[in-house]
Amino acid sequence: MSQQEEDLATIRHRLDELIQRVGELERTVDRLRGAGGRSGGAAAGRKPPERTELVTIPDVPYNHSLWTDSDDEGLGVRDRHAP
Repeated sequence: MSQQEEDLATIRHRLDELIQRVGELERTVDRLRGAGGRSGGAAAGRKPPERTELVTIPDVPYNHSLWTDSDDEGLGVRDRHAP
């Protein structure tokens, strides 16, 4: 067996181990979520985050007076040359 084939076999073996451990982790998380407040553990006091409403941002351009006397980041003040 060449070195490349050995490396590929090792990678496949490690990938199989990773898939197996991720499956175990998913089952553990599901079990802890299912236990919820019954277990009294650290996850018992946590609540799922509340959903917030989406904010619609209009496509109209901003009022140019908002940018009066503003600096362009890294470029300096408008109408002046950079030092």
